[in-house]
Amino acid sequence: MTMAHSPPAQPGADASAPRYAGSMIALHWLIALGIIGLLALGLYMVGLPKGLPFKATLLNLHKSVGLTVFLLVLLRIMARVALHRPPLPPMRPWQRAAARTTQGLLYAAMVAMPLCGYLGSSFNRYGTRFWGILLPKWGWDDAGLRELFFGLHQTVGYALIALIALHVAGALKHQLIDRDNLLARMLP
Repeated sequence: MTMAHSPPAQPGADASAPRYAGSMIALHWLIALGIIGLLALGLYMVGLPKGLPFKATLLNLHKSVGLTVFLLVLLRIMARVALHRPPLPPMRPWQRAAARTTQGLLYAAMVAMPLCGYLGSSFNRYGTRFWGILLPKWGWDDAGLRELFFGLHQTVGYALIALIALHVAGALKHQLIDRDNLLARMLP
């Protein structure tokens, strides 16, 4: 009597592995690329001196892309509530709690960061342009409030960098150490 033996699982090889819907995968990677680009641009702009002509152009690009990513995040949150999520592989309860906490904090940061940036821009004389369209201001020209919200925007940005690093480290741990094919759920 011979026993059937299946070959060892290769990363991404199991076509039957539970996966996210294609729209969720696309949103995940669009948002990820947008946030990484925004963080890089934001870190670059912080070091630029005031008064440079192209700094205003970069700032307006940062605001427009940031609000676009914010809208994609809101869409993703709504889709996540409405659509089925594939089950997690077996893991220890503390790992499951860590994953939930990290994802919750990621979503909170992805919502808080653009709101703080928008509020900071609302407390200056320029306001926010979204792809050239002047958006309503929620405030008045107030240096103290502007600095408060921009300070929060920057702090949340650094927290977001740490959370992204933790998220990527967790995904790589599952892929390379646990070999549970968790990463395949979100690959295109």
